[in-house]
Amino acid sequence: MLAQEGVKLTQHLAASPLCTPSRAAFLTGRYPIRSGKWHLGLNCEHSSDHCHHPKAHGFDHFYGITMTNLRDCQPGHGSVFYNVFANIPYGTLGAALATLCFLRVTGIMAIPRRIRLGLVALLFVAPAVFGLFILTFPNFNCFLMRGEEIVEQPYVSENLTQRMTAEAVEFMERLVRLEEGGGETGFSGQIMKTLERLKLKEKTLVYLTSDQGPHLEEISIHGEMHGGYSGIYKAGKSTNWEGGIRVPGILQWPGQLPAGKVIDEPTSNMDIFPSVVNLAGANIPNDRQIDGRDLLPLLQGRVERSEHEFLFHYCNSHLNAVRWHPANSTSIWKAFFFTPDFYPKNGTGCFHTHVCFCTEDYVTRHDPPLLYDLSRDPSENTPLTPATEPNISSILEVMVEAARVHAQGVKPVVNQLSLENVLWKPWLQPCCSSLSQLCRCERDHQKGSLDTENS
Repeated sequence: MLAQEGVKLTQHLAASPLCTPSRAAFLTGRYPIRSGKWHLGLNCEHSSDHCHHPKAHGFDHFYGITMTNLRDCQPGHGSVFYNVFANIPYGTLGAALATLCFLRVTGIMAIPRRIRLGLVALLFVAPAVFGLFILTFPNFNCFLMRGEEIVEQPYVSENLTQRMTAEAVEFMERLVRLEEGGGETGFSGQIMKTLERLKLKEKTLVYLTSDQGPHLEEISIHGEMHGGYSGIYKAGKSTNWEGGIRVPGILQWPGQLPAGKVIDEPTSNMDIFPSVVNLAGANIPNDRQIDGRDLLPLLQGRVERSEHEFLFHYCNSHLNAVRWHPANSTSIWKAFFFTPDFYPKNGTGCFHTHVCFCTEDYVTRHDPPLLYDLSRDPSENTPLTPATEPNISSILEVMVEAARVHAQGVKPVVNQLSLENVLWKPWLQPCCSSLSQLCRCERDHQKGSLDTENS
């Protein structure tokens, strides 16, 4: 229904194949590589300064989670950290300890006590600490906030989407009451029905998308596939194959956008920022590079082509691929400088590491880059060769030069994933009760309302 009454973008792209940098791009209109800071947690100096909270960055209201929604937050779904546990070479360590014991007992070699104790610690103490970490992870990392208050820790994930929807409905109803000067309105759990009921539909630009492709490696401990489906597109989350970055893009605004329109031009979630700024009558910031483009002329049919001639796809801080939509051409070229090494090799995911990595040990570099024409091969099944594309050299030359020019405009930023930044800091730990209670609390009225409805 939303697509029938709005505009559908068939080549809408996430600016990153991972959730948080993609959302950073959505909020800033810039490639995530330019931001440098995302997913920093909640606090900077102490456990209640909330320096990274949305309300400290321009938002009036917040209801949600500020950390990663990992499977660890869902009871019975296992842990993303099991992969770490599974890759510890216990057999080798055990054999080494047994060998050292044999050498010492038989008197063949004197084994220093610190070496023996070190191996024992690796075999027994480290797994125990790791197990405790997994056991307590949800209590310290899975919390739900309303405003700056933690209302549930750890949160219950089963009906979290319904609760967020209910909160959004309440927020819209409060806005209407403020505008009308009072008057209670009824409750509805569906955003679109609420907009219509509150007579906001013609005043609201609705945008439906995803922050990345499906997480194909997300498999429960019972073998259930929870990762979604990428259709004809290759791979998924954490990769810059089309399955990782081509996402739904539907915009609806009755009276302003045509109904049932389909646009096949490349667009990005970075485009929402400049589009909304222009709609609000504000000025696009001129003190920084804005990579998004105003979508309204394209959505309303005032222009036929996207303003994006080139789009650049990053894997973390590494430039992974370039997309080129030449003027006066229907071709959409895509060149990969490196691709992830899938496991198993004939698959389209990295099931041994839960996501695909960008570091040298986990990728294959391509020189010259792999080239695809997405207008003919949207599934990226067959890279082009001089035999199948006579102009391959000149096409790659243009794309490599565009990548070079783009890279010159990207300034290095501080590594936010350094060991210092990722280590747990107890003094920054959000806690809604006490450490002796493992920070547990439950005071979210949305959960109570839904529990009453379902009883």
